[in-house]
Amino acid sequence: MALNKVEICGVNTSRLPVLTNDEKEFLFQRIQAGDEEARELYIKGNLRLVLSVIKRFSSSSENADDLFQIGCIGLMKAIDNFDTNLNVKFSTYAVPMIIGEIRRYLRDNNSIRVSRSLRDTAYKAIYAKENYTKKYQKEPTIHEIAQEIGIPKEEIVYAMDAIQSPVSLYDPVYSEGGDTLYVMDQISDKKSREENWVESISLSEAMKRLNQREKHIIEMRFFEGKTQMEVASEIGISQAQVSRLEKSALKTMRNYLRV
Repeated sequence: MALNKVEICGVNTSRLPVLTNDEKEFLFQRIQAGDEEARELYIKGNLRLVLSVIKRFSSSSENADDLFQIGCIGLMKAIDNFDTNLNVKFSTYAVPMIIGEIRRYLRDNNSIRVSRSLRDTAYKAIYAKENYTKKYQKEPTIHEIAQEIGIPKEEIVYAMDAIQSPVSLYDPVYSEGGDTLYVMDQISDKKSREENWVESISLSEAMKRLNQREKHIIEMRFFEGKTQMEVASEIGISQAQVSRLEKSALKTMRNYLRV
């Protein structure tokens, strides 16, 4: 997929506008008042965001123009659903939606064909999950999704698995305040590289340099094999906070052991 060309879908990417924070805020106020012209300006001002996302799919055989168009659909959905009261940057909210839209497109056009009924079930579950999360500010369980759409949870699990495409452990899933969470951060790993490292040296002395919360996180992550999401749920903080504390703790331990 060629991404180095200047023109995509008739758009000269070298001349795309860049909006300031004040311009974004002003345009969103107009958008919320139903101003279609402001919406168009906001879309154009965020097309660089779409370009940055489709670069992640450079290994795909899909045409860059097609991915750009699909990405723009995700961008428009993000604009239409963005809540300024969420206290997050628009880009933080929009990127997962753009990625999701592109991945849905790639799944639908995958050489491994999935039946229409399975795709319909999966998409109903995805939309139900998005609506539930937006309404209750938390992710629903499979049982709750099943109740919402009236489909047995076993069928939902099967359908969701059928439309999944392989992803890299290093694929980003969320970004907050400069800290990026990757797929590997959501996978239990009792024999991770960090654990092998800390077990082979003066672990107890290094652990003494941590505060109680950091020590608890390290124990849960690398001795109990829990995911960052599981740790976050147990101690009552966000996954992004767990990620920051974990990185800080490992850095403290490494610095001590290098002395």
